[in-house]
Formats: sequence, C-alpha cells, structure tokens
Amino acid sequence: MRTQSQGDSVGWNACQTQFLGGDRVTSVGRDGRRCGAGILLLVTALAPLCAVRGLAAADENVSTAIEHVLEQSDSTRSSLEERGLQTALRAVYARRNDAALWRKDGRPTPQAIALRDELGAADARGLDPSDYPSEASPVGGGELAAGDAWARQDLRLSAAVLRFLVDVHYGRVDPVKAGFRLYAPRPPLDLVATLEKLSVAGDVGAAIDGVEPQFYHYRLLERSLRQYRRLAQLQADLPALPRAPDHPVRSGESFAGVPGVRALLRLLGDLPADAAPADGSPTLDPAVVAALKRFQSRHGLPVDGVIGRATYAALATPLTRRVQQIELTLERWRWLPAFETPPIIVNIPQFRLFAFRSTADLKADILQMDVIVGRTYPGMQTPVFSADLYHVIFRPYWDVPYSIARRELVPAIRRDPRYLSSQHLEIVPGSDGSGAPLPATAENLAAVAAGRLRLRQQPGPDNALGPIKFVLPNAYDVYLHATPAHRLFKESRRAFSHGCIRVSDPVALAVHVLRDTPGDWTPERVRTAMEATDTRRVDLARPIRVMILYGTALALESGETLFFEDIYGHDRRLEALLRAAAGHAGAAAAPR
Repeated sequence: MRTQSQGDSVGWNACQTQFLGGDRVTSVGRDGRRCGAGILLLVTALAPLCAVRGLAAADENVSTAIEHVLEQSDSTRSSLEERGLQTALRAVYARRNDAALWRKDGRPTPQAIALRDELGAADARGLDPSDYPSEASPVGGGELAAGDAWARQDLRLSAAVLRFLVDVHYGRVDPVKAGFRLYAPRPPLDLVATLEKLSVAGDVGAAIDGVEPQFYHYRLLERSLRQYRRLAQLQADLPALPRAPDHPVRSGESFAGVPGVRALLRLLGDLPADAAPADGSPTLDPAVVAALKRFQSRHGLPVDGVIGRATYAALATPLTRRVQQIELTLERWRWLPAFETPPIIVNIPQFRLFAFRSTADLKADILQMDVIVGRTYPGMQTPVFSADLYHVIFRPYWDVPYSIARRELVPAIRRDPRYLSSQHLEIVPGSDGSGAPLPATAENLAAVAAGRLRLRQQPGPDNALGPIKFVLPNAYDVYLHATPAHRLFKESRRAFSHGCIRVSDPVALAVHVLRDTPGDWTPERVRTAMEATDTRRVDLARPIRVMILYGTALALESGETLFFEDIYGHDRRLEALLRAAAGHAGAAAAPR
C-alpha cells in the first residue's frame, strides 16, 4: 500500500470561492476559526473609531457609522482567508449602501433576534456557541452615540453569522489536515446572498438547515446529538460503576456493578422501561443479558450478553464522550460533497460497506455488507480517500505490493525455497505481467527485494484476493476484493488486512456494480465468471465513486445510535485540530 505525499492533496482552500456581484473572491480558508476571529477583530477593534464621531441614533447615521468602520479596516494585517470573510462582510453592506441589516424602525429585526438564538444554540448542530459572539461589547464612557452602538452590533452579528455559515457548511478544519483526502469540495456557498436571505427569512432556522449538508443521516445524527446531551445530563444521577470485574460476568453470576449497569441500560433504552425492576440485585438476570446484547450490537462488540473487558469499557465510557463522538462525526459529514451519482461508501471503524442504489441515503436504497479493513499498525491502516471504480477483474492475479514482498515474502522464500511454489507465487519482470516467470535464484530474489522484479500470486482458491477484484485506481494501491479467509468475518473487530478492503459478499457487490454493464450480470453469471479458469476484466458502463470514510457514530432510521471504536485514532487527531483552531481564534480575537 503506497503512502501519498502531503503535496499530492487537493487544496481545500482552492475549492471554496464565492461570487460577489460577478467578482470572484477567494473566501473561506478551512481554518474557519481563524477567519472568523479576523472579522470579529475587525469589528471590535475598529468600532471605537466611530465613537469620536458623536453619531445620532437615526438609521441614516447608523449607515454612516457602518461605512466608517469598514473604511478604517487594515486588511493588510489579515490572512488571505480572513480577507475573504472581510470581503464578504464589506460586499453585504456595499449592496445596501451601508444600511443596517438587523435594525428596522429603531429596534432589532425578528431575524436578528432569531439568529442570536441560533448562534447561542450552535451546540445543537455540533458547534461551539462561544465561537460566534454576536453582542457588541461596551466601548466605555457611557456617552457613545446610539448610531455607533447600533453599527457595532449590526456588524458583529453579521460577522458571527458569516463565520457560523462557513463552519456549518464546510466544517471547521481542513479535512486534509485530518488525513482525509476526498478530492471533491462541498457545494460552494455564496456567503453574501445567504446572509441577505437570512436578513429577510421568515424561518431563520429552516434557512440555516438549508446551508447544512443535505444528508438524511446527518439530520438523524443531529437528532441523536440532542438525545445524548440530555442522556449525559441524566447520567449524573445514576449509581457509579465500580472497578471492572476480574473475570467475565455471565448470565446468573453476581457482580457489584450490575445495579449500575442495569440503570445505565434502562437510561439508554436498551433495557425496556417496563422490564421487571431488580435494581438492587447484583445478579446478571436474563432481562439485563438481553439488554446487554442490544448494547453490544450498538457498540460493535461481540454480542454474547457477557460483561467482559471490552463491554465493560464501553459501559464505563461517559455519555459526554458519546456526545463528542457525534460532534466529530457531524464535522466529517460536512466535508462530504453532495452525491451526484450513487456512491459506494466504506465506514472503516464500522467494518461496513454501503452500496447506494440512488443518491438518497436511505436504508431501503442501500446494499450493505461487512468488510475487513487494514490493521491498526502504521503503514497498514486503510486510508481515508475517494476514487472511481472503473472495472472488475474475475480470477485476478495478486500483484504483491513491494512492501509486503520485501518485508514478508522474500524472507519466507529465502528460508524455504518451496514456499514460492506452495503459495503459487511467481517472480515476474515489469509491471504488466507480460514476461515469463523467472526462477527463484538468489539474484532474482535480491531484485525483488530491491523492487526491480516483482512477485505475483496465481489465480486460484488460495489467492489472497479471492476470485474477484474491484479496481479503483488510487495513489495508495487500495482496492476492494474477495478473500479465501471467510472465517474472519465472524469477528466483530475486523482490522486484519494490509490496507485493502475485503468484502463479505462479492457476488452481490459485483451484481450491483455491473447492473448497467452489458452482459446480463446476474448472480449466476457472476459466479460462473468467478469459477472460470481464465482471468477476465469487465469495464463498468460508467465509473462509480467509492468513498472510504471514517466515522465513530451513526444514527439509524430506527432511532438507534451506533458507536464504534476509534481504531486508528482519527477522533483524537481531529479533536486536537479543533482545539488548536479554537486556541488560534481566541488569540486572534484578544484585545490588542
């Protein structure tokens, strides 16, 4: 599996441009917190300049105050991203001849009041309300003209809303910095037009909903966020769980933590509210065992109704942590482009593949199956990226990646020359496999180790790719394929590969991807091709976008919320990026 260099990524900043009155303006960089801090600094630091003007409270003097603040800004001190948001702010008021957006007849508009409420409740959308301060701070003296005060409040609310729109539409950090290379931007957002629409919107909340990602499961996850915030508050009243048991606790056995487990499962809904109350009993009774199985199923654990080490760790995880998982997954949803064609999605920590039959993310329109992903060791993890699936190969050769050949197979062949033939491996020249196989001499093995020759495995029942390979050219040499090791799909934690993705139902996936390809690719026809003796490549009628993603929370249409282990540490990495961005914003917004 090759590793892509940082320089190969498509810059997120370059994808985010707005059109302001026909002029193309590079706007919002992905360090949205820095951008927002810049325009808030512009408003708060320059507003005192208006105080000396002694402006009156009339609307026309508010316009004069706004014009004065905007004219005094020093954009040379701002980054390109900050200047982009500042440009949007200026453009909004320029279109209005600097008239206030949020004041009418001497008082705040209904939209202004609704927007302040929305910013104050930004946590309902997985954001931090403190990032969007909209109240103007006093500038001192008590003798400020009313026009100046209104100007500062109007600009500050506009600045906060612009930053909020950017964060809720694009996300708060650059996905590339988080290791996500999706190569497709979110749909562009015209900040000026959106802010103007909000200023006259009859339903401000619905207008903001339209700026967010338009995925059904994004909305479901927002609903789960509200639910888990409430549950996290209620958890404080539950009995604390004791130290983990020394051995697995099975049905009928006693453990001091069972009353706490029972109360938690009832709070989460895994134990029905009408279940026979046995709150004080330390015995693991059948009702709690059944509830444990539901809990385990929702958390990607072996479903055995036993309180083992992994199950107890999940039970002991504070619900505030589940809230954070939801917030991080919502952030990643914001990075996704709209689905223009039905995609295939793999969620790495869920070990699950979703093949869409339409662009709607509805369960009824999605083929699902288990997958095996890369191990947790560095260099073996499945990367997060997107690519197009172009063709399927039946009875494929396995072209052994150089890293595997050098580290694992060449040493094995040197220890036992029979290993080459027993594993149906060949030493071949070039990259297209056109040359005749070469003998396993010391010189040839040295050439394989040096990368001048390569190893490949012949098609057959023990071929590592199984009887079919789904090819999506990418910089990582990652693809989807079958496997002869079907027993591994019985495991709940399926991180076993070197980075490629093994699918549990290759026949169903082949029928899905070839559904529009000539040849009448029924399940029987696919099986025949998989069992043939010759290698065959079939090009898809049209490419299918494949997105390898990473989210540790998923809300289902049934109302359940699933949580998965952060097997690669991507949640921790994203949390660190968000903290750094918040710290940068705080420093930038401090008085100077």
